Amino acid sequence: MSNLIAVNKQQWKLSSYLLVCLLYLGSPSCLLAQSIARPAHWISSPEENVDKPNSWIAFRKDIILKAKPGSVTAMIAADTKYWLWINGKLVVFEGGLKRGPNPRDTYFDQVELGPYLKNGRNHISVLLWHFGKSGFSHVNSGRAGLLFAASGKTVQIYSDHSWVCRLHPAYGTADKPDPNYRLAESNIRFDARDDIPGWQTASLNKLRGFTSAKEVGIPGDAPWNQLIRRPIPQWKDFGIKQVSFQRIKGKGTDTIIAKLPYNMQMTPIISVNDPVGGRLIHINTDHSQAGGTDNLRAEYITKQGEQEYESYGWLNGEHILLTIPSDIVVRAVKYHETGYDAEATGSFNCSDEFYNLFWKKARRTLYLNMRDNYFDCPDRERAQWWGDAVLLMGESFYTYSTSTHALMRKAISELVDWQRPSGVLFSPIPGNFNTELPDQMLTSIGDYGFWNYYMNTGDRQLIAKVYPSVKKYLALWKTDETGLTELRKGDWLWGDWGDDKDLRLILAGWHYLALDAASKMADLNDFPAEAAEYRKIMQQVKSGFNQCWNGHAYRHPSYNGATDDRAQALAVLTGIADTTKYAELFNTFQKEFHASPYMEKYVMEALFVMGKGGYALERTKKRFAEMVNNPDYTTLFEGWGIGEHGFGGGTTNHAWSGGVQIVIAQNLFGIKPLQPGYKTFLIAPNPATFKSGTIRIPTIKGMIDADFQNNTNGFKLKITVPPGSKAVVRLPSGVRTLLNNKPLKEGRDHQADSEPNGNYLQVELSHGSYRIERALPL
Repeated sequence: MSNLIAVNKQQWKLSSYLLVCLLYLGSPSCLLAQSIARPAHWISSPEENVDKPNSWIAFRKDIILKAKPGSVTAMIAADTKYWLWINGKLVVFEGGLKRGPNPRDTYFDQVELGPYLKNGRNHISVLLWHFGKSGFSHVNSGRAGLLFAASGKTVQIYSDHSWVCRLHPAYGTADKPDPNYRLAESNIRFDARDDIPGWQTASLNKLRGFTSAKEVGIPGDAPWNQLIRRPIPQWKDFGIKQVSFQRIKGKGTDTIIAKLPYNMQMTPIISVNDPVGGRLIHINTDHSQAGGTDNLRAEYITKQGEQEYESYGWLNGEHILLTIPSDIVVRAVKYHETGYDAEATGSFNCSDEFYNLFWKKARRTLYLNMRDNYFDCPDRERAQWWGDAVLLMGESFYTYSTSTHALMRKAISELVDWQRPSGVLFSPIPGNFNTELPDQMLTSIGDYGFWNYYMNTGDRQLIAKVYPSVKKYLALWKTDETGLTELRKGDWLWGDWGDDKDLRLILAGWHYLALDAASKMADLNDFPAEAAEYRKIMQQVKSGFNQCWNGHAYRHPSYNGATDDRAQALAVLTGIADTTKYAELFNTFQKEFHASPYMEKYVMEALFVMGKGGYALERTKKRFAEMVNNPDYTTLFEGWGIGEHGFGGGTTNHAWSGGVQIVIAQNLFGIKPLQPGYKTFLIAPNPATFKSGTIRIPTIKGMIDADFQNNTNGFKLKITVPPGSKAVVRLPSGVRTLLNNKPLKEGRDHQADSEPNGNYLQVELSHGSYRIERALPL
């Protein structure tokens, strides 16, 4: 039963070499854990019901080292999540990623153990949480398992039958109602009377109920199959903080309300004294029932006396809510915030306080919807819907550090790696919702999705990987006798929330943008004939789309509803609508308000493209006023209202509503990449009704700063161009302009894509800081 091993360097020499190959080489074949198949095994508990939903297993392994080691790199794969302690110190909080990189395989983590190991006896402890069921962001393997392989110059540690384990007796499942079917996680119940105090460091002979682990496979075995290295960082840990609370007395049961500083991903912690023990405390948030569904919560059964408990399944909300017997003393309510490892390095401020608050709420909502993947909401689904993902990626480029690029790359890779043999793409993935929303799939592979990622990151390798999948998917799309995209219903012909959807034109718009992106991918990957074919189809779609113009707006002959503002926006953004139609389209945008917050971003952008930035800001403020000005929520809504007044259940933390951030950055400040990876970028400000504005944008080249003043004294613009990048500043011509206090000669005017009838002054600026002054406001 002894769990001690003495390290023998020669014994593990070959295994160590193979592990190093696994961990450090970049090719996919070297990321397969078969490389360490002989020394390491998948292990689990031999007990019954170990694979049932919501099972928790405590693992222990002790080793003796003759000296404190240097670097020791561990590979850890878990089904599904794990917490790692070394010598009683928590090293990894909620390791592991939901399955999977594709329908078969599993992610693994790489963790540095060296700083936590010491000379002498070392205790390695892992608490494993097996979800045991699928959801919209996870595919259940059907088996609980842990794989652990660590290698250094003097240390090798491998999971096998020498580890000891047991099902943790304190963990169970809370009473019904269960979380809705979209969530793979369960509601956790913890009975403190059955806890195993100090199991992470106690002597092995004092750990009752622990037995030798069961070897259930080697790397490469089903159901986990190939192991793919985790492509995103471990979670950012904000630490544990105490929060004040209000206690509302009841008849035998009280309610505790603890207001959090904002809606966040957190694990709740309670510190109580129960003179009796064995009583139930309900742990909820104000989002445990939100979006029209039952979501996640927790339960705690007390022991007698003083105690503190942290429920490891993360929740989200504006408030922690406890239901507790009246005679239990609550010492403290705390929260442990974690989230995706990114910093809010981007910033924005302007003369309009509404948009300052909008930006703040949008940034909070965005961060709340990043973790294992981008998701639509953190309470009801945690699912990577791709209509959402496109907007969340676009917002991330302007608000959060470039570490978010890894989450984007993961999302894109998963989307194509889950592609059906027929060529169909579907989302959310990973997960068990095997349904294609054709409009969202076109959006994902198009100019706003894959290509926007490339332009911001310069990641040509990923575009080379995904292009064959894009090509295969677009082959499913056909055009009719007019050239317009045929109605392809897929599994769910969605289009957008709300009514009055001209679906033929919505699909055609997204199809056009997908073809445009595919043509550029084909050029990039040296397939000129394929690029030409895509552009040929684009012209057919454009011709068919323009046959739907009735003199006032675009309407497909089969459509009988009110004129769709979404379809008009896509006509502008694709360039299908020329400037001769802008006046009539502007009239339409002043009368039609059908887009949900998801599609309203594209309407706002179209208005800026048409030169109607002032109305774009006015319309956006009017439509988003309820959610932005609501003092009870720090995040933005899924629909225009809450609950039954919203769409899809009416959640209050949907980051797709933050698409306004993209329009402010790209169209009002006019900043966007012209060459991949911001080698060259555009600054073409259109301040509209803003009197002043400041923005900082994180790029792979460094920070871009822009600051303008726009009033009767003129227009002043300050710019910082990062190293290795070049800015193309484009301003209306015909006005005396100073660059760093020196007159700027206009030279040849340049035609603007967004306003072909206007002439523009254009100047290229290399790395440095600049001040531009103009005699009159823009």
